[in-house]
Amino acid sequence: MMVLKKRRLMGLLLLVLSGALLACSLSGQAIRRETRDLPPARPVALQTLPPQPTPTPLPESIYQEIEAEDALLIHIYQRVNPAVVNIDIATRHFSDEPIEMGSGSGFVIDKEGHIVTNQHVVAGAEQIEVTFYDGSVAEARIVGQDEDSDLAVLQVDLPPERLVPVELGDSSTLQVGQRVIAIGNPFGLQGTMTTGIISALGRTLPSRISDAGGRYQIPDVIQTDAAINPGNSGGPLLDSRGRVIGVNSAIRSQTGANTGIGFAIPVNVVKRIVPQLIAHGRATYAYLGITSDGRFTVAELGRYTEMPVDHGVLIAEVAPGGPAAKAGLRGGDRTITVLGSEVRVGGDIIIAIEGRPLRDFDDLIAYLVEETEPGQEVLLTVVRDGETLEIPVTLGERPR
Repeated sequence: MMVLKKRRLMGLLLLVLSGALLACSLSGQAIRRETRDLPPARPVALQTLPPQPTPTPLPESIYQEIEAEDALLIHIYQRVNPAVVNIDIATRHFSDEPIEMGSGSGFVIDKEGHIVTNQHVVAGAEQIEVTFYDGSVAEARIVGQDEDSDLAVLQVDLPPERLVPVELGDSSTLQVGQRVIAIGNPFGLQGTMTTGIISALGRTLPSRISDAGGRYQIPDVIQTDAAINPGNSGGPLLDSRGRVIGVNSAIRSQTGANTGIGFAIPVNVVKRIVPQLIAHGRATYAYLGITSDGRFTVAELGRYTEMPVDHGVLIAEVAPGGPAAKAGLRGGDRTITVLGSEVRVGGDIIIAIEGRPLRDFDDLIAYLVEETEPGQEVLLTVVRDGETLEIPVTLGERPR
């Protein structure tokens, strides 16, 4: 029985092995058949990249120019930053309200410890601290402030050797495209420097509302694309020699952050107002006593009604009893509609003051603020009914 079982087992194994070998043989034939049916292989051409050219080194003069520009900015920062301060204020509008904290920038202008900043930075302040570039802190007091120019002067009691004043420039010589540098404390980040150019000149910023309901303007404002953010207010705007040409004051933005449109009060206004604030605590301005619609120039109005000239200041109204009224200047006598707005026309057109031609109302404001004072007599060139007149006017003091 054992022999039969072994034989049967051996026969079964041989049968299985034969089947396996047959399967392998058939599979090999199938593989060979499939291989024979494939199309012949074709050689593949490998794509090669063209050799990359070796970059040509820049001329040494280019590197020298770049390094010279770097050195210039570094020098300006090292020289001016010690004069720039961070201003922290505490205000309380009512005794039962919590104290509010605010901050801004400023800069030292003399060895007596006077610091220039914006009026809106320190308005209503109960306590003021200034932090210098080296981290030292000093209490400051308000010497004078002027809402009309948005300027204020603080003072700290420090030894003269601790103070590094800035150098003031001349804003009347500025050109659009000129390089500018701003140093300040945006978002509390002390000692931040940014650069840009002068984007435009002769802008105006609104200031205090007059008793008559109009709004006074800050003239000759500098527009720049140098990054100016909250906390930069009151800091200096500098030229390429490190001289102050303006006081950073405002930005135009939907979010409150820089969008490339910043404004600075020109240094020539600073030089006119700050000495008054130091001496008297307030500033006075010459006053003519007229209103003019600054929305439209004389040239623009000439497309809607007859105008004898294409430039100047069209007087809309004359303040009763004011300097212009006493000199016999005339306001408008009728109203026209321009782009949906009513505009008073028919009044005198001032085309020059003291022989200086006027393009528009902004030019007149700039001259009155920067070149005149109350009680001064000026000669106006006026066009009335097609006739050119020379009319002297004694300027008054701008109402508070």
